[in-house]
Amino acid sequence: MTESGSASSPNIVVLAGGLSSRMKKNIDPSLSAPLRSEASAKSKSMIGVGSHSRPFLDYLLWNIREAGYRDVVIVVRERGSAVRRYYEEEKHAGEFLPLRFSYVVQPIPPNRSKPLGTADALGHALAATDRWRGQKFTVCNSDNLYSVPSLKLLLHDMHPNAMIDYDRNGLRFSADRIAQFSVIQKDPEGYLTNIIEKPTQAQVKMASDHLGRIGVSMNIFRFSFDEILPYLSAVPLHPVRNEKELPLAVKLMVEQKPKSVYTIPLSEHVIDLTTQSDIPEVQKYLRNAYPHSFSSPQKIR
Repeated sequence: MTESGSASSPNIVVLAGGLSSRMKKNIDPSLSAPLRSEASAKSKSMIGVGSHSRPFLDYLLWNIREAGYRDVVIVVRERGSAVRRYYEEEKHAGEFLPLRFSYVVQPIPPNRSKPLGTADALGHALAATDRWRGQKFTVCNSDNLYSVPSLKLLLHDMHPNAMIDYDRNGLRFSADRIAQFSVIQKDPEGYLTNIIEKPTQAQVKMASDHLGRIGVSMNIFRFSFDEILPYLSAVPLHPVRNEKELPLAVKLMVEQKPKSVYTIPLSEHVIDLTTQSDIPEVQKYLRNAYPHSFSSPQKIR
């Protein structure tokens, strides 16, 4: 099968190397002491918000498996051994067969206190995953619970590169929070032309289509290994955050190669774990979506 197909490329990268700064800064006194302690010490994806204190990442991996992926690369940070210890040393990876796990450490460069950003994280993942050359892969954050349908849409899309185009009206966050999300601009054929972070009201209006629909990026993409790779290193540092960020690498690619990223429209909410105040809502959602046991959850839509 050619690279534009999907059946031979059930690959996914999960970015779990962030420092969770906002989670640690925004203390929620309503949480139990154990949860506050976890939120202050662990990466977001490993906080025990699920049944029997299962980490958030368990639920994302369940959806990844149900969507049909098989080869999973998890990017972790230096001194961030909790993910690998949980899945390998404590043998929880066996609960997700037939998923195959591998891990890549994103280093912290000299003279920096934190990693170099999500584009850098993905670059390290691909450098360690040469077996994916000539194939496609999905990449997503570890602090969003992307649904099985969204993951399937990307896995089976036939374009070389694609992203989920979330309907802004389908997200059930506060208006203030939604206003901070990046909006996307597309051409009439549905190909990405721009990603605008922290958009102004004027930019939001410009991003709306002829029906008034506004598309939002929740940082889940499908790439050709060979097409995205050069842009991960070429992308400049963000002028404010001083990091190499994946959305900026995608913007660079579509600027230099128009019609290289297709946008897949989808209207649904995305469970997000950014601050401690998100934890109660995440716990409620997981209880309702997985009412029986983790081994046999209802399909998440």
